[in-house]
Amino acid sequence: MKNILVTGAGGPAGLNFINSLLDAPEKMNIISSDINKFHLELTPTKDKIILPEYEKNNYIEKLNEVIDNFNIDFLHSQPDGEVKIISENRNQIKTKIFLPAKNTIKICQDKDLSSNIWAKEGILKQSSLIINTKKDLDDAANIFGYPYWLRASVGASSRGSSLIKNKETAFHWIEYWKSRNIDWTFIAQDYFNGRNIAFQSLWKDGELIVSQARERLEYLYPNLAPSGVTNTPIVAVTINDKNVNDIAFRSIKSIDKNATGIFCVDLKEDKNKIVRPTEINVGRFFTTSYFFTKAGVNMPYYYAKLAFNEEIPKLPKFDALPKGLYWIRHIDGPAVLIKEGEWNSRKFV
Repeated sequence: MKNILVTGAGGPAGLNFINSLLDAPEKMNIISSDINKFHLELTPTKDKIILPEYEKNNYIEKLNEVIDNFNIDFLHSQPDGEVKIISENRNQIKTKIFLPAKNTIKICQDKDLSSNIWAKEGILKQSSLIINTKKDLDDAANIFGYPYWLRASVGASSRGSSLIKNKETAFHWIEYWKSRNIDWTFIAQDYFNGRNIAFQSLWKDGELIVSQARERLEYLYPNLAPSGVTNTPIVAVTINDKNVNDIAFRSIKSIDKNATGIFCVDLKEDKNKIVRPTEINVGRFFTTSYFFTKAGVNMPYYYAKLAFNEEIPKLPKFDALPKGLYWIRHIDGPAVLIKEGEWNSRKFV
């Protein structure tokens, strides 16, 4: 039986990854780890390990202690910060990992670097602009026009994002974070107001193994985010869209022709309904990976099998699931999978 260590296990993405492995036809022994002892209690595993924060100097040492103590055969990390440090220290990790190249993770985790590549490839009309001065804010307005998108260059869940309609808002938004001693690098980008789409995919040695796209329809507590968008959906639906597939494929290949592991692309439609990438979540799954597992395509399990060079079922490279499957979830409510038109609720007038 394989021993699988999952870090960031107590968060929603980690829990969905674990639940996917628990639903797999092969029985695996899963060890959960997290920096948060409270969140760790949510994990449905017997063994639960508290690890130090990844910024600590002893993180890799402690991680290897867990690997040795539990005879770990494979390590999967969900938080971006842990993906990064494990990637950078991969030669010291005492077990199997299945990550893209170091430089690929570096580029994908920096939205400025990735947008520059996409602009050169013609996938985006305009690369992002780093904001350091008030003059940069003038340049952003001239380049992108109002409104434009302002965000932290590094970080998940729309970190530091705000829709900018004037220079004053942009200036005070950045100053607000500085006043809290948060030293993020901010970038300005084109604002895309169309469909919000997520493309989840598995790769090995430059070959696309399987993928599926979904559209985010409703977000978790959008009123708590200044942008109104958290990218954490409580309602999502599978879509089969050739344009989405093509742009997501090109976006990944433009960064890494030898793509290996997990590549989850965030995309939005612009005002002309042209699909544009906004970022790639690399080396880890989207929060809702269990959606596709329940619908019949267990990507976390296939990912683990690929890591061990084991055979997996023959899968469609694109559109692995039918369109019109809805995943509906919320805090303290079990998720529900519903097909288009098969609603359980009734309307009374």
